[in-house]
Amino acid sequence: MTPTSAPSPVPVALAWCLAWGEQRDPQFALETLQQMRAAVRADNEAGIPEELRPILAQVRQFQESMAAKTFPRTPAELQSRYPELWQQTTRIGLVYGGATKIKSYVFESAKLSEIRGASALLDRINLVDLPAFFGDPEQTYLGWEGLGKESQAELRACVAEQIRPWLQQHYPALAQALIPELIIYSTGGNLLAFCPAAHVDDLCEAIERRYTEETLTANACAVGSAFRLLELRYGLLRDPIERTPWLDWLAQHKTHPLVRAYFGDGSEARFQDRKSFNELVGYLAARFNHRRNGNPDPGRPSRAHPAFFETHPYLRRDSTDRRPAIAKADLVDQPWLSEATARKALVGRQAKRIETGKQGWFRKFPTWDPGFVESWVTRFARFLNSPAGEPYRERYLQPHQGSVQGIGEAQSLREVANASLGSQGFVAYLYADGNDMGGYVQQIQTPEAYRQFSRDVSEATEKAVYHALAQHLQAHRLHGLSPDPETGRDRNGEWIHPFEILTIGGDDVLVVVPAHKALEIAATFCEQFEQLLLDTSATYAAQSSGKVPHRYPAADRKLCRLSASVGVLIASEDTPIYYAEKLTEQLLKSAKSYAKKLKPKDKDCSVATIDFLSLKSVALVVSSIQDFRREALEIRQNSHTLKLYAGPYTVPEIHGLLRTVQALQEANFPRSQLYQIRSFLEKGKRTATLNYLYFRSRLGKKGQPLMEAFERTWCKAKTNDGHLPPWMYVEPQVSSSTPTYETIWRDLVDLYAFVQKQPQAEGRPVLAEVE
Repeated sequence: MTPTSAPSPVPVALAWCLAWGEQRDPQFALETLQQMRAAVRADNEAGIPEELRPILAQVRQFQESMAAKTFPRTPAELQSRYPELWQQTTRIGLVYGGATKIKSYVFESAKLSEIRGASALLDRINLVDLPAFFGDPEQTYLGWEGLGKESQAELRACVAEQIRPWLQQHYPALAQALIPELIIYSTGGNLLAFCPAAHVDDLCEAIERRYTEETLTANACAVGSAFRLLELRYGLLRDPIERTPWLDWLAQHKTHPLVRAYFGDGSEARFQDRKSFNELVGYLAARFNHRRNGNPDPGRPSRAHPAFFETHPYLRRDSTDRRPAIAKADLVDQPWLSEATARKALVGRQAKRIETGKQGWFRKFPTWDPGFVESWVTRFARFLNSPAGEPYRERYLQPHQGSVQGIGEAQSLREVANASLGSQGFVAYLYADGNDMGGYVQQIQTPEAYRQFSRDVSEATEKAVYHALAQHLQAHRLHGLSPDPETGRDRNGEWIHPFEILTIGGDDVLVVVPAHKALEIAATFCEQFEQLLLDTSATYAAQSSGKVPHRYPAADRKLCRLSASVGVLIASEDTPIYYAEKLTEQLLKSAKSYAKKLKPKDKDCSVATIDFLSLKSVALVVSSIQDFRREALEIRQNSHTLKLYAGPYTVPEIHGLLRTVQALQEANFPRSQLYQIRSFLEKGKRTATLNYLYFRSRLGKKGQPLMEAFERTWCKAKTNDGHLPPWMYVEPQVSSSTPTYETIWRDLVDLYAFVQKQPQAEGRPVLAEVE
């Protein structure tokens, strides 16, 4: 039985923990517990052992409390509604944990192979190792159904020969106390799971120890606590329960600052939202942050002293320049590596299928098996062969004229850049993250809803990436490349998937794509993310009819309560990855900040936004992007302010921006005049406007597409029917502030070389050349 076809596992998990009891050993025989588990899974009441039926009665009453539409007004009413839950004392463990400071581990190296390996290793621990603590991978690995028979056998071997024996060796009592139904979610780098109360600390230690033993240097943290069954429905309760602050207490203290900080506006609705399973998760999240920062956690060893590797000024260090190297790897560039870096390199090479089996060069290092490593490209290939990928399959494979099995993976960024039509040598980094996730999670009140939400978001994120890549890219044949510096192979003539997926976790995405398709992929990802969520459940549909104030004409569409923002950096293939990642992260933060600004007040919809920067036109950003824009691209004059940029953009605005670039190309607007108009922007609003109108008028009839795509869509005046090209008027936030004018012209010039021209009647699309 697979996770997607199984009924709700929460009743099974609760019954298991209650029947186990609060001791390290179960209060009933394991055979009896397994019999109860099978009966609850099959909804077979007759198969439940007689001695365990009182426990099932408590679980049923818990389910009734979950389905109740009214909230008890007083603790006395709560007692009268659920007397068995009120008297129940057996506690259920709840554990929350995962990797921390992920970027410092993944991006500590400047080599793509080691970055790729670090990300793949963390994904393996989170998606394979930790769920395998709870049982058979067929029931715990979310991607099991899509795996081929060979991959399934490889995964089973990894679990049976490495992970389960490790757990049995270090935590034998814990190994028999865990079952697959206890997992609430294990995506996005974190795990949330039930467990018998006596094994909470063991599970926390196992999570932290697994990350440390496998990665050596990555940070991980896990915390847990035990709660009564009634608390899983109504949040944290005092002992005795009668002392718990309730609605009558709220009415007396709703104006107190601490009460408003915890319960929002102090309304009964916010109190009811807070007093649920969500309060327990919030409590564990606060303890998680407390422990992650090195603070003591009573009863457990402190994390104040992470893994330490002694260095000496005269010792040879590895590529990160942080740890002493222990051996020279027999690779093309003969690098000296520490054990931690060597593991990253090994997993990175296995993820790309550069090497399989036992690696000769790794034998110089301490014995270690990378386990089951699955490439993101392998998952993408499965998507292409699935019904969801059928609409894109023929177009994506058209240049190859074969099957997806004959296409390999890009081994380096220069191979991705090789597929950038008209702009070879350039790639684009896309860093995406979900909007309003925290606000949405605060409204989740049940364990099952947490589990479903995590799965929905994880699947929507991953599939949205595949939809965007398949829709806008095609299989690419390498040409004009020198031998690969890492493997020494001449790969010219080989077919590849022209992208690099560094990570997809929860609602986070970091991918590298050819520069000429970057913004189209980013926009499609945002659209598909919302659409996939809307197709999954009506609960994600926004109930409000609030309109988003787009600066470009946009068709009305169904709004989603969740969305994603994307930062896009277009840069040369040899741009240092750590530097590109820093800039892309800043662009993402800028886009998310704009999404918050655009969200209609008191509405439950969310807005997808994109911010981008081209390092082709900006040689170096020394400070932050925000400081660069404020100091270099904003001109304050006496009567108004000029912003020589217009980012971030909404998704419809990105589509409009790309159409406007194509209109410039169709009008054959001279490149020299593009740059001249850009230089005139700094000379003032009227000067730039006259200069633009002069050059556009010289185009004659050829300038008509530009008038339609630029002046009449972007540059409309607010108070009359006129136009202000190349400016757009920005409504002031405060009535006393000076008027602001912004322009998309700089972005048009930056994107000119990275956007495909409209397809012509014959032949392939024509692209502008990079100067």
